[in-house]
This record gives sequence, C-alpha cells and structure tokens, in this order.
Amino acid sequence: MIKLNFYTKIVTLAVIMMIPIMLLYFYSNKITTDVLSEELGASNINQLVFFQNQVNTNIELVSSWPNLLIHDPDILSFQDIFLEDEYLNLDAINLVKRIQTKLSLQESSSNWDSSISIYSPSLGRVVSERDAQRYEASDLNKQIRPGWQVEKVAGDEGERFVFSWYTVSPFSAEQHPETANTIIKVEFDSSNIQDMLDRFKSDGRGDPFYFRKDMGVIYNRTANYELIDQLLRGLGDGEFKMNENRTLEVNGKQYMVSLVLSEDTGWYLIDYMPLSEIMAPIDQSNRLFYVSAGGLLLFSFLAAYMLYSQVQVPIRQLVAGFKRLAAGDYAVRMQRKGSHEFSFVADRFNQMVEQIQQLFEKVYMEKIHVREARLKQLQSQINPHFFYNCFSFMTSMAKLKKHEAVIAMSHHLSRYYRYTTRQERELVPLEEEIEFVTHYLEIQNMRMPRLSYSIDLPQRMDRLSVPPLMLQPLVENAVIHGIEQNAENGLIHVTAEFDQGCVRVHVDDNGKGMSGMDIFALEQKLHRQMDENMGCGVWNVYQRMRLRFGEKAGLAFSRSVYGGLRATLYWTDPESISARSNLYKCTGGG
Repeated sequence: MIKLNFYTKIVTLAVIMMIPIMLLYFYSNKITTDVLSEELGASNINQLVFFQNQVNTNIELVSSWPNLLIHDPDILSFQDIFLEDEYLNLDAINLVKRIQTKLSLQESSSNWDSSISIYSPSLGRVVSERDAQRYEASDLNKQIRPGWQVEKVAGDEGERFVFSWYTVSPFSAEQHPETANTIIKVEFDSSNIQDMLDRFKSDGRGDPFYFRKDMGVIYNRTANYELIDQLLRGLGDGEFKMNENRTLEVNGKQYMVSLVLSEDTGWYLIDYMPLSEIMAPIDQSNRLFYVSAGGLLLFSFLAAYMLYSQVQVPIRQLVAGFKRLAAGDYAVRMQRKGSHEFSFVADRFNQMVEQIQQLFEKVYMEKIHVREARLKQLQSQINPHFFYNCFSFMTSMAKLKKHEAVIAMSHHLSRYYRYTTRQERELVPLEEEIEFVTHYLEIQNMRMPRLSYSIDLPQRMDRLSVPPLMLQPLVENAVIHGIEQNAENGLIHVTAEFDQGCVRVHVDDNGKGMSGMDIFALEQKLHRQMDENMGCGVWNVYQRMRLRFGEKAGLAFSRSVYGGLRATLYWTDPESISARSNLYKCTGGG
C-alpha cells in the first residue's frame, strides 16, 4: 500500500475539493451556453421572420396592383377596343395616355422600383408607363404561369434576378391566355431586396442574404461572398426546414446559421454570425474562472507546502530524533530554522539530549571508575600472591647464596611496585609502560627460566602518550594463560608499529592459543557488560582505550605467528596530522 506523506495528502485533498467545483462549473457553463444558444437562435429566427414579413408585405403589395387596376374604367374600356387597322385613333391614344398616367401613379405609390405592363390581346399591344407597342402573343403565353416568376439576368454589376407576376382577366382564362381580355404584368428586380438587406444588415451584426437552390443567391452589397459560398456548401443539398438554426464550422471557426423560408417566393432568408463573438463574454468569464481556479490551486499547494515545511518536517525531524535517541545515539541534534515555535522545541530538544549525554557520560565514567576500583581491588588480591612468590624466590636464592639473583629480584620488584602505586597520572609515555612491562617480564623470567622475551619498540614511538597499566595486563595474560600452562619453553614478543598516525602494539606468545570461534567469542564479550567468566583486566583495558581514544580504538585478538595468541592494542595518535586525515583507517589488523 502506498504511504502518502502529509504534503501529498493536503495537495490530494485540495485537488479532490476542486474536482466537484470544476464539474459544477462545467455543468453550469454548459447549461448557460445551451440556453444562450437557444435564445439567440430564437431571437435570430424572430428577427428574420420579421424582416421576411416586411419583404413579403412589399411583394404582396406589388402583386395586389393588378387586382386594383383591372377594375379601373379606363382599363376596362381599353380591353373592349378592337382595331381593324394598325394605328390607334385619337380616342385610343388619349385612353392610353390616361392609363400610363395611372400606371405611373401606381408605381410611385411604393418604395420599390417596379414596373406595370398591361397587355390587350384584342389590340395586340402592351402599355407600360413610358411606351405602348405590339407584342408576340405566343411569347407571352409561354411566360404566363401562376405565382411569381423569377428570371436570372446578367447586368453590369453582376447577376440580378427579375421577379414577375401575371394577372389574367377574366380569371378563368388563366389556363388559356389567348382567350383573355386583359393581362397585367407586374415586375421588379432583386435590387429592391438588396436595399432591404443592406438596411437590415446595418441594424444588426449579421450578414443576411437570400438563397434558392434552383436559382442562386441574392447578396447584400457588402456581403462576404467567399464565406457565404462556404456556408452554403456546409448546408449541403438536403432539404431545409421552414425555420431552423444550424451550427457550421468554417476555417476552424463556428458560425450560427439561421434560415427562414418565404412561402410567397420560395426563397430562404439566411443570416449567420460567428459564435466566437457571441460567446466572447462567456469565454472571458471562463478564462477568468480558470485563472482564478488555477491561482487558488497554486496557493493551496503553496499553503500545503508551507504547512508541510513549517509543521510536518519539524515534527518528522523530532520523531526521527527521538528514535535515534531511543536507539542510544546521543549525538543527535535538531537543526534550528526560523524563529517559530518549532525552533524553540528544537532548542529545548538539543538541550535535553545534551544534558542526557552529559549524564550518561558521567554515569559511564562512574562505571569506569568502579571497574578500575575493582581492578585495583583484584590487583591487591593478586599482588600478595605475586609478592609471596617473589619473596619465596628471594628466600631460596638467599639460602643458595645467590646474592646477585636476590639483588636483581629486589631491584625489579621495587621498580614494579613503584610504577603500580603511581596511578594518579592519566597518561604516561609509552616508553615508561614498556619499561614497567620489562621489569615484570624480568621477574617472571627469574622465576621461570624457560620464559624468554623480546621487545621491539621504534625509537620515534617512545614519547607516545598512553593510559598507564594498558600493556601489562595483556603480557600477564600471555604469561599466566599461555606460558605457565605449557611445560615447554615460553616466548613473549612485544612489538609496536606506527603508520600514518595509527599506532599498534602487539603482544605475541607461543602458548596453546585459542581457536577462531573462541577468539570471536572473546571479542564479542568486550562489547558487553563484564561478567564473572571474563577477565577484569582485559575488559578494563578495552573500555579505557575506547574512552580515551574514541570508538575507533580498542583491543583485538588473532592467532600469533609463533603459534599462540596475539593481542593488539590500536588507536590513533591525536597529535599527528596524518592521523587526523586517516582517522578511520586505524584497525586492529597488522
């Protein structure tokens, strides 16, 4: 299972809290956008329907003119004239003049630029506002159809469309125009519609135009022809609804396209507008929300980090410090950062650990002193036996009148006890410790002539400082446990070496020695509390070495090249520059 730290938990919680807010905002934004799109589409449809009604009203007004004119007395009289010759008489000419005047008045009654033509099949003539001329009945009969007729005409300004409306009197002759008494034609071109499209465009932000699949497009005069053509291709060739809204994408931009059908002409009024402009306020609001949400999330991360660094990290350091303290590491210290409450806690923790460390050192020193007192007590118990042996030897030599031996024993014994009674010094030169060991070995040699010894100490090591009585317990162990228990000739060899600040003193014997497992067990006992089965002198030497020279000093055992046991004292000379650079290289090997 993944274990999350405090900072990760806070950040995860902030992200989880932001998720429902973002989802709610997305849902609300979608509802708002959909409602706005629907309302905007409905508004566009209503505007187009209103505009379409205005156009249809003008078209219906124009298409109603024939119904008004066909009942005019002059036009009724005109349809009753029958000419037998080619030219009109004076009365007919005056009648035509009156009809043209009425046509002019009728045409000027509308804002649209339109024209009215009256056909008289009996006369074979067509009368307009400015002319009266003959026409071909066969051509006219082909053009007459119900509803508005649209014809595409090429002009100087491009294509235009001409809308025509035919009214036949009587109405029963609509299917057979050759039997009609009068035919009235009303027509206008698409420029009138363009004028209205221009006005409609100036009032809004769209780009309206008319479209009919079988005819083409009536553009407003400032239309974007390329974009309209792309939109028409996007609409496709399918059937359009009477009124509808569509969303099309052109060149990566979305457009809302509205369509309204004119039932009178069959043309669709189409308008479009880019959704990016419509949704600009919403998009700006969205960006503001996203920036705010991102800033809020960023500040949440920052607050979580500050909480983590100012609270969680010090607590973790404090917990780690207590764990190290529980493991016995009294050198642990907390780093003080800032001036907040945890800095006070760190200071008090360091003071507490320092006091505990001092207390333990005092207790440890007291234990060492107790061990040393016990060592001295044991030595005082052993020394009488050693003293008795020495005086017994002297008595025997005196009886044998070997005065030189008595003198020698007295000399060595006096120097021996003189050194042991001067325990007030913490450090002595290594040379004095070697001299003390020499007196001890001379005494043992006089008692056991089969014991021989040799001491090899480099002259430059004479002045090295060591705690007193560090080497003699090792030599004494070699004599008692290695030489005395062996009936053969015994050898004690003391050597020393000094390598880059690392000091090693070896005590070798040719006694019975120890197995590898026994040596390992002996070295392990040195690290534990002393028990009854362990020699007090050896354990005391090891503890004093560690206390005096640090954790990298100590006592090691190995097999001697002479067949017995080798005991090695090792430590680093603190006064040597090379020792400070090789502090961790000094070991009991060698």
